[in-house]
Formats: sequence, structure tokens, C-alpha cells
Amino acid sequence: MNLSDFVKTKRKLVKLTQPELAEKAGVGLRFIRELEQGKESLRLDKVNQVLQLFGYQVGAVPLASNQISQ
Repeated sequence: MNLSDFVKTKRKLVKLTQPELAEKAGVGLRFIRELEQGKESLRLDKVNQVLQLFGYQVGAVPLASNQISQ
């Protein structure tokens, strides 16, 4: 599941509209719409503000075990 689908699904599970989610997260309605539409470039801090309401955050995760570790 991609990020846009994840946020939309979580929002609907808790029965929030996009404007309600924007208000609770402290972000603009336009940001929520762009997030749910899958816009490729979004501010990470704002994404985390939204995800925090659902108990999640964006973070670095390994892609594959054969990647170079540093």
C-alpha cells in the first residue's frame, strides 16, 4: 500500500473528512488533498504531522539486504 492510500484508508476508518483531518493535523486542506492524490514531492515534516494522528511516522527503512551499508 502506498502512502496516499494508507492515509486515505486511515482517515476513512476514523470517519474524518479531509477538512477535519487537515484541522486536527495542523496542515492545510490543500496539503491533505495532495497527499491523498499521491503528489510526489511533499514536506516530510507535514507528512509526519498527519501520520502522527494515526500513530505512525515516515522513516528510513532498508530497501534490500544487498545494499551497501554505511
